[in-house]
Amino acid sequence: MTPEQSAWFAETFDALVGNVGQALLGKDRPVRLALTAMLAEGHLLLEDAPGTGKTSLAKAIAATVQGTHHRIQFTPDLLPSDVTGVTIYDQGSHKFEFHPGPVFASVVLADEINRASPKTQAALLEVMEEGQVTVDGVTHAVGRPFMVIATQNPIEQAGTYRLPEAQLDRFLIKTSLGYPDRASTIEILAGARDRTTNLTPRITTQAVGTMADLARTVHIDEAVLDYVARLTESTRSDAQTALGASVRGGLALVRCAKVWAASEGREYVLPDDVKDLAQPVLAHRLVLDTEAEFAGVRAADVLDRILETTAPSVLRAV
Repeated sequence: MTPEQSAWFAETFDALVGNVGQALLGKDRPVRLALTAMLAEGHLLLEDAPGTGKTSLAKAIAATVQGTHHRIQFTPDLLPSDVTGVTIYDQGSHKFEFHPGPVFASVVLADEINRASPKTQAALLEVMEEGQVTVDGVTHAVGRPFMVIATQNPIEQAGTYRLPEAQLDRFLIKTSLGYPDRASTIEILAGARDRTTNLTPRITTQAVGTMADLARTVHIDEAVLDYVARLTESTRSDAQTALGASVRGGLALVRCAKVWAASEGREYVLPDDVKDLAQPVLAHRLVLDTEAEFAGVRAADVLDRILETTAPSVLRAV
């Protein structure tokens, strides 16, 4: 990435954040994290109470990048074919025709994903990892960009199926929106009910692909890679974790750090980029041991301690 390209990337990224921010007032960091997940070609998990704007975020992102948006309400009786699509025999043409499901969209909102059965949850695994759906032995690409924004309600757990660690690991970033501040709340109450209807596209879906390709070219020094490796290794060797971040977690942190650096107009990654993203990228990948869990320790607490005790590697002089 050249300095000119990084400047364009940062300017465009800020424009996207500002546009989405018209629908989600006072949520600059969650919006930046969501767009980082999209440009790193990953997926976002939101754990938040109802009514905090999760649906609005998905609609606003889709409208901003001139893409399509589908919402899937996950329920216990939802079938995998309700998500991916189904092949139906057409008596007129005497052929089987594929009818795509709601997963074929630029931004897919999987609302209350933990309410569906494990079999239906697993229907998302292939498309989240491979960007394609296989039905009756035929593979169908979902296109680019493609992003799943899944939501979970942390309060109401009755009738839910906890996401397995393998599926949690496939979400690039986990974060929450939270309630807006007082000033933003007043502005929301005084305005339209759905603020996403007035949004205009800022870039095309093709430009999103261009930005994603550019982000991959951001330079990351070997010293920063060593820092990421030591952080993930520390999560695996920590006394309070039963399962730490895998190599996939380290790769996710690198991908996000590259986008984060480009969004700030840099063509290189700094250790501070890794620190800024460690919590949303790694925390949901940690499994605490039983004693730590009973003691009320959170994965975020473990990561905070690891970040404090793990010093960044010294960057080489250019």
